[in-house]
Amino acid sequence: CPRTAREGCPVTAGRPFSFFLKLSILKYHLSLFMNFWEKLEKPFFVLAPLANVTDASFRQHIIRYSRPDVIWTEFVSADGLCHPVGQKALLQDLVFQENERPIVVQLFTAHPEKMREAARIVAELGFDGIDINMGCPDKNVMKQGAGASCMKDPDNAVALIQAAKEGVEDAGKTIPVSVKTRLGFNEDVLEEWLPKLLSAEPAVLTLHARTKKDMSKVPARWERVKRAVEIRDELGSKTLIIGNGDAIDIEDAQS
Repeated sequence: CPRTAREGCPVTAGRPFSFFLKLSILKYHLSLFMNFWEKLEKPFFVLAPLANVTDASFRQHIIRYSRPDVIWTEFVSADGLCHPVGQKALLQDLVFQENERPIVVQLFTAHPEKMREAARIVAELGFDGIDINMGCPDKNVMKQGAGASCMKDPDNAVALIQAAKEGVEDAGKTIPVSVKTRLGFNEDVLEEWLPKLLSAEPAVLTLHARTKKDMSKVPARWERVKRAVEIRDELGSKTLIIGNGDAIDIEDAQS
């Protein structure tokens, strides 16, 4: 510090060295999660987000007995988070423990402005990533234009991704934004749908290898996940592709 010891440094005066050591360690650990997807060894395995299943207690159970590399929350309504009453209730669903990191929160909405605001809120809560649900077949979710209905409006889907990124920036964070979707709504339109999503440069895209119409009534078509990787590579995209469907546990996925 350019000032004399008697005058005291405006930065360090009154603060022990241990304070700055702890601060440096904290910054180091935070940096690990800014781009945590890039730091994962491959193959890696993630906990699929399941409504009314992957709550805080279930996640702790999974961590204890079969911990995946990345943890996901249940999906949460971005519209609800932006409403004073809804936010109070939904914040209880967003409680997580440090042993869950890296942990990704999943949001759903059809409104980019709501996505931006909700992304800011969850980024400030300390999540390591934000995922946008574009595949849920629940009728109440689709009525809102969210979930699987996003596949009917590709331009708005891109706007949702961009809005989430802007919300992260509003929070002063650098956490990654990802998407979870399906092959298509009533039919497989991967060749058209995937390039549209990749144009928005999500950090990760999780592909449930079925259409919305398929629900879970037919086997997941993992050959289409392979094709998704090929499309990604043909476009020169850096987005990571994660396959989803019919993997019962980590051992099953590894096989």
